[in-house]
Amino acid sequence: MNKVNNKLLELEQEFLKVQNDLSSRIELENNFIIEEIKNIAGVDLAYWNIGEKTFGTCCIVIIDYYSKEVIEKVYSYGQVVVPYIPGFLAFRELPLILEAVKKLTVEPDLYMFDGNGYLHFRNMGIATHAAMYLKKPTIGVAKSYLKIGNVDFMMPDNKVGSYTDILVDGEVYGRALRTSKNVKPIFISCGNWIDLDTCTNITMDCINKESRLPIPVRLADLETHKMREKLAK
Repeated sequence: MNKVNNKLLELEQEFLKVQNDLSSRIELENNFIIEEIKNIAGVDLAYWNIGEKTFGTCCIVIIDYYSKEVIEKVYSYGQVVVPYIPGFLAFRELPLILEAVKKLTVEPDLYMFDGNGYLHFRNMGIATHAAMYLKKPTIGVAKSYLKIGNVDFMMPDNKVGSYTDILVDGEVYGRALRTSKNVKPIFISCGNWIDLDTCTNITMDCINKESRLPIPVRLADLETHKMREKLAK
């Protein structure tokens, strides 16, 4: 047990150093012209166990930003060897994400992740971390709230498009966004190379009546369920 704990501690220290190094490259402003965004990718992952081994799949769905039609779908899968350590989920997910990206024939202009970005203990959620490798602007879209310290979020008004900013030590980390009336909000944050208002506008542009989640993320989520059911047999 001590060996396991020591190994986890070593990994945590290694991962922390990487996060601290990458965090200096975070830029919460647009490095693109919004009118030039054509294709948006949604990214999600799912896991399952077979015996004592953990496996995962990453699904990426690209849609046309204007027509909302699906352009391409790809997936990767394999054994997951990085253990789950709270606050360091990106290290577990990134290998499968990069394998799936290799299969794309269409280059996305922007990626939306089912997960957090700047709304993270060290501002290094998967959307931010992955951006460093994808070299594209990214948005984090989470279904549930990651509580940082003792900071709670304020529930936005019950009308479409309402939001409340999430402040940690006086800094805006993300937003609780009401995408549908009478439905729980989602939690959005910048990944990298994008500002929070643009994240909000793009997310709302990708909402339809079928879900509180933006279309790319919802479709990627649905694909991970399908692939997990297929691959876990």
